[in-house]
Amino acid sequence: METNHPNYGLTEIQEDSAEEVHFVNPLPRAVLRHTRFALLDGEWKFSLDNEDQGLANKWYLAHTYQHTAHWPGAVESHMAEAKDSHPSSSWHDKVIVWYEREFSFHATIEESIHSMLQITFGACGYETRVWLNGLPLQTIDGEEIHYGEYTSFSYELNQEMLRPVNRLTVRIADTMDAEIPRGKQESHVYKRGGIWYQTYTGAVRSIWLETVERNRLRSRVGVISIIEDKLVQFNLTTRIHDPGCYILRLKVYERSRKSTEPLATSDFPLRLEVGQKRQRVAIEVPGAELWSPESPHLYRLVAQLIDPSGYAAEIETLFGLRKIESRSSKIYLNHTPVYLDGILYQPGTATYEEMQRHMQAMKELGCNLVRIHITGVDPRIYNLADEMGMLLWVEVPSPHSSSQVSRQNHRTELLRMLTLIETHPSIIIWSLYNEDWGAQDIAINPETRQYIMDMYHYMQINHPQFLVVDNDGWHHVSSEGRLKSDLLTAHLYTPDLDRWKQLLDRLVAGEMEGVAAFPLVVGDPFFYRKQKPLLVSEWGGFGFVDYGGPNDAESRTEQIRLFKQELRKRPIAGDVYTQAINIEDERNGIIDAHTGELQVPANVLSSKDIQL
Repeated sequence: METNHPNYGLTEIQEDSAEEVHFVNPLPRAVLRHTRFALLDGEWKFSLDNEDQGLANKWYLAHTYQHTAHWPGAVESHMAEAKDSHPSSSWHDKVIVWYEREFSFHATIEESIHSMLQITFGACGYETRVWLNGLPLQTIDGEEIHYGEYTSFSYELNQEMLRPVNRLTVRIADTMDAEIPRGKQESHVYKRGGIWYQTYTGAVRSIWLETVERNRLRSRVGVISIIEDKLVQFNLTTRIHDPGCYILRLKVYERSRKSTEPLATSDFPLRLEVGQKRQRVAIEVPGAELWSPESPHLYRLVAQLIDPSGYAAEIETLFGLRKIESRSSKIYLNHTPVYLDGILYQPGTATYEEMQRHMQAMKELGCNLVRIHITGVDPRIYNLADEMGMLLWVEVPSPHSSSQVSRQNHRTELLRMLTLIETHPSIIIWSLYNEDWGAQDIAINPETRQYIMDMYHYMQINHPQFLVVDNDGWHHVSSEGRLKSDLLTAHLYTPDLDRWKQLLDRLVAGEMEGVAAFPLVVGDPFFYRKQKPLLVSEWGGFGFVDYGGPNDAESRTEQIRLFKQELRKRPIAGDVYTQAINIEDERNGIIDAHTGELQVPANVLSSKDIQL
């Protein structure tokens, strides 16, 4: 038996060699653990359950699987392979599938009373149920059914549940329900075609088995910097099986592992009960350098939870100190005005390697901001942005209808995303909604506007490290003359240069109607008067049939340059060109989706050389 194969054994995370001086995280998350892990990716047994008979017939106890499928991978491709049909085959209305595989367990945790096993799904959904050896599992958060398909979730495996060879069974269900967060995947409301895409759901990211401590810090760290005082606030989550008095110890180092002396250290005594609890603590880092696109300086946090016997459960992560502000008509990064040269990015079904090439290409275009549009992505992209100095604008994948249920689903998705990606200094902006998707009644329904205002206020209080956009593009919410958005954004599409100039002039003059497709503000009147930074958060689209504009690269390049010059002549705080790569029917990309090669000259989206 090949014990190093991920089917059969756990791999020790290797310590860095003398030559390796950087933080290396082998798993798709912000946090590193010095424990053993095994990817469970690869070939799984697979069955369709079109009639939804699996639960009634107890497939989790025994079932004859007719097909195999590779995890991770979209359920759409798995279904197509199972039916021997074309890979583009999709499903309609509802899909239910089952996956199963075995893994061996060699009692690797028996040597330590402090350890247990944990299984983590990088992303899977929309509804996921899991069984181990026929027994149902609950997530660490107590869910028998996990809802959501964009963020990770975990199950603890007790010693008594494990056998020498274990059978892991997963049931995944999804629908075209317009009330669940879908992003730009088709639904009952928005059908595939144009800017709406095929569904891409199911076993979409890696799954891994790892050893974790019984009493530990969970793999999530929030970071809030108070740069004036060189103070960093960390949000940490404890997971406790044995109540008692613990010490939370923080150590901050330079990123290089050659730095053995901490720059700062501090202890925090905690009395912890069974379960999990979120705790905010602060530590001063004297002389800390700030993170910025020009100088993406990162530090290494080592956080330990020390039990009464002195045993320390440890996690590590990288972080940076930075401050983003919306002040009058400008955006300030670390108290310095910054213009956002942005681009809209929809990775679709791109692999991580392709996304790496895309990110480098967007940097070559002269962008300092990438707007990851209305989707969840491989978390390693956030790590990459931290390292290369790329600012990110992220968005909650939207539902497609407005209702009390869709708002609750939206809130839950936002909180899941925040919990797992609030570590990264690169993320500076969040959008709650985009162009009314999932909030179609925003102009007539006070309940919809109130929900958006409540979430904006929640973000201001609990996550001041981000700027928040309430509803990007138009229909921003105003209450008593106060805009419930840190930025006033507009989506402007025209291939005509004279029309473009007129729209920009009207925008900076404070006209709220007749500029974008719908009025820019809804609710109470809002008078611009340079109170908020203006961003043209979508423009261009050149080559897409619905937006017009030139198709050949030379003409497109000239069009982009002329339009960009007009933007920079006006008091606008940033812009987001649409878009980076082609995706399905939306053929307006300027980067090759597979190779990452530029289809326009480098720096064409940079404003640094534009004469103002």
